[in-house]
Amino acid sequence: MNLQQLRYVVATAEHRTMTDAARSLYIAQPALSRAIRDLERELGMTLFARSGRGVVVTAQGRRVVKLAREALDAVREIEGLGNHGGPAGEAELRIASTPSLEPGLAGRLLPAYTAEHPGVRVHIVRCDGRDAVVSAIRDQRADLGLTDLPVPGDLVTHPLERQEIVLISPPALELPNPVPMCRLDGMRLALPARGSVRRRELEAMFGRYAVNPVVVLETDERNGWLNAVRAGQASLLWYRGMAEQAGRAGLVVRSLEPAVRRVIAVVHARRRLPLIAQDFLATAEKGTAA
Repeated sequence: MNLQQLRYVVATAEHRTMTDAARSLYIAQPALSRAIRDLERELGMTLFARSGRGVVVTAQGRRVVKLAREALDAVREIEGLGNHGGPAGEAELRIASTPSLEPGLAGRLLPAYTAEHPGVRVHIVRCDGRDAVVSAIRDQRADLGLTDLPVPGDLVTHPLERQEIVLISPPALELPNPVPMCRLDGMRLALPARGSVRRRELEAMFGRYAVNPVVVLETDERNGWLNAVRAGQASLLWYRGMAEQAGRAGLVVRSLEPAVRRVIAVVHARRRLPLIAQDFLATAEKGTAA
């Protein structure tokens, strides 16, 4: 068994379909299937069993997957020592984040972490939304991710806080505070792109309260949302953590009634984290407790 085969085993276990695992590894699905079959013959055991359109890990396979993850984590740590252990280098922690949550990450979590770990360089992997954060973790382009929940069950979650969703409107719009959900009916709103996860969640909320807003802008570009509100064209629904930015722009921030909140969490793959990532988690959870 070599390192490439270990990566194949772990990717297949994490994605549960050969197609998704092959996509994450940038290889063809038939090549991955052949590699897994060859490895099973070499070991004399069945690692994965077919289940509908996907695969499930067998009892023997679970032990192999666990050991494979540990071996790959150990290799990454050894490579990290070689790449960053000298006086001229520094360790790098990669954190995927959505644009809405990045200001909170940069403004609160990172200063506390870098103060305790000055030798670590933090690289923020900017992602368009929750799905992109999940992909960055699965593709190993990021060690950790900061996003709202829920995320798929193959990721580990560490909830940090519950952030309120608020209504941000042009100053001329006269509304009570908090704004009853029924007032969203017919309101001009800037919303995420149609078909996106966040758009579906907002539409589910509108359906729950039987409201039908007027959509004047559909985009995942956050600056586009704010520009539409500044121009008096629409209101938008955003996190309370972004209220300061909206206030500086002269916009009005109001709560909703009933209140709507989302759980914000640090997420990562189900494998042993590098020590620098473990340290970041400890710092983030300590700050939440404080």
